[in-house]
Amino acid sequence: MNERETRTPQPKAIRPSQRRLVEEELKLPARLTHLRHLPWLESYQRQLHAENKSLNTQKSYFYGLRSLVETTLPREVALTESEYEGLSIEDLAHRMEPMNGRIDIWAHSIAGLRPTTYNARLAAARHLLRWLGLIWPEHLQRARTGKRLPRTLTRRELSSVLEAASRSENPATALLVTMMLDTGMRVSEVCSLDLGDIDLDDASARILGGKGDKDRLVLFTERTLEGLQAWIPIRTALTDSSEEACLVNRHGRRLQPRSVQRMMDTLGEQAGLPKGKLTPHVLRHNFATGLLERGADLVTIQRLMGHATIATTRVYLEISDQTLREVYHRAQALRQNMNEQEHENEQMMDTTPSTSASGLETSL
Repeated sequence: MNERETRTPQPKAIRPSQRRLVEEELKLPARLTHLRHLPWLESYQRQLHAENKSLNTQKSYFYGLRSLVETTLPREVALTESEYEGLSIEDLAHRMEPMNGRIDIWAHSIAGLRPTTYNARLAAARHLLRWLGLIWPEHLQRARTGKRLPRTLTRRELSSVLEAASRSENPATALLVTMMLDTGMRVSEVCSLDLGDIDLDDASARILGGKGDKDRLVLFTERTLEGLQAWIPIRTALTDSSEEACLVNRHGRRLQPRSVQRMMDTLGEQAGLPKGKLTPHVLRHNFATGLLERGADLVTIQRLMGHATIATTRVYLEISDQTLREVYHRAQALRQNMNEQEHENEQMMDTTPSTSASGLETSL
């Protein structure tokens, strides 16, 4: 008999991920072993804080993870509020075991969400499992989102917004729109800006602890400076010296992102824009595309926008058809004006009497 036929086949080596999924006894990572009996909510929040996750990211994670943790398997009883909050790290790890089907049930329940929202939920779940030392199921993949260009306003729409802001009964509206449009600040950064962060002499402001806990410098235009100087006396009348916020509401308290969005909704309606078209982030996109159209390089735009990588900034190179048409017509109009100016100069040279010696002699 052939030696090859009598050889006993050897079993394939089990990869660490496969071995981890079939282990009967679940083992927490060494860093969590001594914390296994503590409530998971507080411990996981400390982990997110240690990773410099922003407050918005933390809220998004916990909001998305709640439905995952509360997902029940057949014959399971739903968790009460106290059980959810008091769940220990060890119990959570057993509950999140990838092979028990809970994650699959949850993933199917959120499949109808928009691709970007669905991917954000998956990112939160993946982060939680990695923290617990569990392996993410390879069959759960991100949804394809396609290529979306940043939404911006046309020049006419922008003029309508600025005009509506100047007529607004809320004194902070005009400065808010101008500041976001001329600096590219995020809504969270505008709301967090303190009066002490602003240097009027240098026409700049220091953004402390922006997205990703990064600091950066933003620059003010003359229009923004004029708006700030007009706003400061109004702000002083609305609040007392204990309030450090630059922008405050009518009650003298710091503006919040949600209230800013409501202001944008009202302003968009007054400017005649479709509902939802005017947002704080749209103004930020207008700032970036405006810089690009005026010849700014990507590295400069990246620094002014506070992007972590230039890949995020590169999306502004994908100019929409409408913007492309506007740039084209402006360039053609500029070319026409230059040609007309050159023609006028030629006519002036033809009709202007010569001041040369020969010309003087002829006239005499």
